[in-house]
Amino acid sequence: MDKKRDYYEVLGVDRNADASAIKKAYRKLAKKYHPDTNAGNPKAEEMFKEVTEAYNVLSDDKKRKLYDQFGHAAFDGGASQGGPGASGSYSYGGPGGGYREYHFQGDPGDMDDIFKNIFGDMFHGQSSSGFSGSGFGKGGFGGFGGQDFGGDFGGFGRSYGGRRSQKGADMAASVIISFEEAAFGCKKVLSLKDSTTGAVQSLEVHIPAGIETGKSIRLRGKGMPGANGGAAGDLLLQVTVEGKPGYERKGLDIYTTVKIPFSTAVLGGEAVVPTIYGNVVCKIREGTQSGTKIRLKGKGIVSMKDPSVKGDQYAQIEIQVPQHVSREAKEKLKEFDRACGRRSSGRGSAA
Repeated sequence: MDKKRDYYEVLGVDRNADASAIKKAYRKLAKKYHPDTNAGNPKAEEMFKEVTEAYNVLSDDKKRKLYDQFGHAAFDGGASQGGPGASGSYSYGGPGGGYREYHFQGDPGDMDDIFKNIFGDMFHGQSSSGFSGSGFGKGGFGGFGGQDFGGDFGGFGRSYGGRRSQKGADMAASVIISFEEAAFGCKKVLSLKDSTTGAVQSLEVHIPAGIETGKSIRLRGKGMPGANGGAAGDLLLQVTVEGKPGYERKGLDIYTTVKIPFSTAVLGGEAVVPTIYGNVVCKIREGTQSGTKIRLKGKGIVSMKDPSVKGDQYAQIEIQVPQHVSREAKEKLKEFDRACGRRSSGRGSAA
């Protein structure tokens, strides 16, 4: 387009239109001209850029005031000091009509609502095993909602081909992994499906060993695309580790409980202690008390910073008391009790 049209004319609103009317008009036009629904139509792509540029200015109070006062000159360097240095036109996707289904750019408050209306519920997850859902889970790749979408819709960056380039904003999502996957690390094949076009993109993600809940994995260049040649943003995956029955993690250490028979606690013996590396046979000392802890060195979680460092596992002894005892067993226990009593009194007399 050789000559820029008036921004109000582009959006089809009058000059007194409020923010709500401007947003509504933009939603309608952006949906109409979006490249995903107008593949191979360069005219639609230009229209999409034009309405987005208009919305970028008119939805910003400061930019709108400058535009009302100076017109397009406010953004072409013709206005007095204080005006932006570029139009900040929005570019979606790359050359040849290649568009990425979850990439968009804008103000965190407005763009979530806008693009929900444009794309609908397009961000569905699907794992390599067929899982799908509204978020990450068991390797599924889910909706991005509106969280942590940084960046300024009309921000300015370095010069690129007569325009300003801008790095794409980061995106955030979450992934749920099992206790073992966190302990040993794993690879997840995440399937990204565009519900509008049906196109599916696979993304392999490496989960490092030792990761814990609350940590994030940064996938560089997998966020929103940059504008006018700018680098793509990053995708941040926030990790949540599922619990494992009978296991409790504290830093690099693991805490468990092992039950042993009353007779083993009294006479000593052996007990099998499960660990994430397999079962370990431990020696139980004679007279072991309930609550005693057995330390299994190196059977904890590996350090993310140093793979040669591992935590320990602490197995707390719990003595099992039989609920049902036969008559013969009761008689033996009574004999045992009398024997303990005699030995105790005998030692007392000798003292």
